[in-house]
Amino acid sequence: MNEAAEKAENLSPPKPETVTQFLFKDFMPVSGEKKRGEDVVMMDALNNALIEEMETDPSVVVFGQDVAGGKGGVFGVTKQLTELFGKMRCFNTPLAESTIIGLAIGLSFSLAHKPVAEVQFCDYSWTGINQLFNELSSIYYRSNGVWNCPVTIRMPYGAYIQGGPYHSQRNEAFLAHCPGLKVVIPSNAADAKRLLKTAIRDPNPVIFLEHKTLYRQRVFAARKEPSSEELLPFGKAKVVAEGSDLTVVTYGAMVMMAFDVVQKLANEGIQVELIDLRTLVPLDEALISSSVRKTGKLLILQEASLFAGFGAEIAARVTEKDFHYLDAPIQRLGDLHIPVPYAKGLEDAMLPQKPTIEKALRDLYAY
Repeated sequence: MNEAAEKAENLSPPKPETVTQFLFKDFMPVSGEKKRGEDVVMMDALNNALIEEMETDPSVVVFGQDVAGGKGGVFGVTKQLTELFGKMRCFNTPLAESTIIGLAIGLSFSLAHKPVAEVQFCDYSWTGINQLFNELSSIYYRSNGVWNCPVTIRMPYGAYIQGGPYHSQRNEAFLAHCPGLKVVIPSNAADAKRLLKTAIRDPNPVIFLEHKTLYRQRVFAARKEPSSEELLPFGKAKVVAEGSDLTVVTYGAMVMMAFDVVQKLANEGIQVELIDLRTLVPLDEALISSSVRKTGKLLILQEASLFAGFGAEIAARVTEKDFHYLDAPIQRLGDLHIPVPYAKGLEDAMLPQKPTIEKALRDLYAY
């Protein structure tokens, strides 16, 4: 310790221009064959992604509450993993999120382990927030690029399931606010599989949020399954529907809800460009900007509360860069700034619904 202290004291102070270095370890996924299989729902697409990555990389280990054995977690995403790969590579943990995330950090320091941890609901990530925010997110930065943590933390999130205040939270804005964490939110099965595989291969901490209403949704979220080698880079949003009259930027389950409304308006000649962010960190600012400059109008749609929500960050960035291209004030739509109620009627009243989305788009179009 004395030798290390003496060595540190003799080092030159770091240069101010290096202050932003080593937030994330460089990584660019190399995608393989783009071949599609049969239709698959998101739950099965995620399960297949885990199986494929565990087959490809023996260092991948999966753990969390009730993930092992026949149950495969609350939603069945980790089914068959213990049977296929054994109890040392897919195992249960105590009901202690701080322990789960702390274990992931410790295992990730070893080249022999690449942890994929499940927090059963994002509502319970708060008991692990010290490990997540104070430890995991900044290890690469604090070590000046010497140590990195290839950790993927999967969390089911979102409302619309009558889960009440303890099983319906949306904490993406909190997570995106923490430097050093990548935040991923897929809206369909094909993206979910490709993004999860990218997350597991990424040498940085990745928070992977899975909306519960999309797990078994077939009409919108089910897709042709990508091949085992197809990956999707982070920071690449997608134009789900092209349009020239106004832009909607959203993510997760809101993509599904907005898509139905956009199709309805298209039949009336109102052309709405719908953008699915897919990842919040990194954020595809270039695609948002190009769309807003084309349409001149922007609606940001999020499921979470508008107050200090992620949509406010998008609005601020568009205002700073594209203000002179706007033909109307930026609009935001989200839920009310209250806990999610349990009663179904109250939950419906506080969350964005298709009629409220349609009204917001019509009002913005008419501005």
